[in-house]
Amino acid sequence: MPYVFNTDDEQAEMLAAIGAASIDELFNCIPQDMQLKRALNIPAGLGEMELTAHMQALSVQNKSVNEQTCFLGGGSYDHFVPAVVDALASRGEFYTSYTPYQPEVSQGNLQVMFEYQTLICQLTGMDVSNASLYDGGTAATEAMLMAMRITRRNKKVVVASSVHPEYRQILKTYFACIGTEMVVVDCGAGTTPVEAVAQVVDEETAAVLIQNPNFFGNVEDMATISEIAHAQGALLVCSVDPISLGILQRPGDAGVDIVVAEGQSLGTPLLYGGPYLGIMACRESFVRRLPGRIAGETVDRNGKQCWVLTLQTREQHIRRENATSNICTNQGLFALRAAIYLSVMGPQGMQDVANLCTQKAHYAAQELIQHDRFELAFCDGFFKEFVVRDTQNDVQQLLQQACKNNILAGLPLGQWYDELEDCMLITLTEKRTKQEIDDLVNVLTQ
Repeated sequence: MPYVFNTDDEQAEMLAAIGAASIDELFNCIPQDMQLKRALNIPAGLGEMELTAHMQALSVQNKSVNEQTCFLGGGSYDHFVPAVVDALASRGEFYTSYTPYQPEVSQGNLQVMFEYQTLICQLTGMDVSNASLYDGGTAATEAMLMAMRITRRNKKVVVASSVHPEYRQILKTYFACIGTEMVVVDCGAGTTPVEAVAQVVDEETAAVLIQNPNFFGNVEDMATISEIAHAQGALLVCSVDPISLGILQRPGDAGVDIVVAEGQSLGTPLLYGGPYLGIMACRESFVRRLPGRIAGETVDRNGKQCWVLTLQTREQHIRRENATSNICTNQGLFALRAAIYLSVMGPQGMQDVANLCTQKAHYAAQELIQHDRFELAFCDGFFKEFVVRDTQNDVQQLLQQACKNNILAGLPLGQWYDELEDCMLITLTEKRTKQEIDDLVNVLTQ
């Protein structure tokens, strides 16, 4: 619909109706010291041709990971995306379809949701999955809020410090508004200490949140932490790396109650940090507390197979007091990409990718610690990421040196953990070759 602006007479009529003398008067509620008092330095408008040229000039300043060897991780991973994912996901039937949350959503999109949910349940070992959320961080927060609704406890939650620091910041932001205490368990040794968890989990705790593999790449003891949480009537929420489930124990088999994940690694490129895919699955007994929507399989009046939106727990569809979340649009296109990726890879393909990541990560770690400058920060078993300590405490110089050689060497951890100021997180995916790993070692040790 084209934009139709208000005329001066129409603006005057509206201002008179609400009793304001001018548009500026509408902003009097904003404190004077916060109001903008300077002229904005905005250039004059451009024609279409000039604007196109300007945007192209800006775009060439972007650096692609295709131009640099990427060892970055921490939630966004440079995994290989099979060509079939782009070929199918870019079909017009999917790419331009109406936002898939209304009851009249097409049969094709409903089937995609159903297949996606089925694959996520098989991958995680859980009973039911929703049709996706926004991203891994908000999915973790939604899971904790869901656990509070299930346990009817809202005073306290327990979170491991080895959970992604940005996920914890999202939780902190949400809980600041509802008064829930977030107790953070220190994971200074690289994994969540079960004794410390046992000390802080009590009958007021709604849920415990861990990450496996955690932010440092280390493997957590899900089963033991699950027992500790359940002994006090709390739930265990676990954020996982979907690729790791090709070889690691499924969270559903370890007593986890709600599983969340960042689904970017399942067929979605880095995309400069987003948009991504939020994965969420749980036990069947919690299904009516699950945010988002669930597609189900049924038959029509002629007995033919068809799909429907089985459950919608948003206030738009049910009574507001029973709503689970205000989540509206699921990440349908990225859920489609994940479904295609998982279908193409199959169990053996997922196992192969996970094995390659693990083997290459351990090779890189062993090569680095052969040099006196580096040592592993933690002695726990890791999956595809590991923390390496620079004994000369000059991580930024190392990363700059690597960048000059077109290598994105890792993430400096000091920005989140003061005690890890001399450490960086290095990630290996199946895309990294032995030569690229050797080049990384050579650049960091020269």
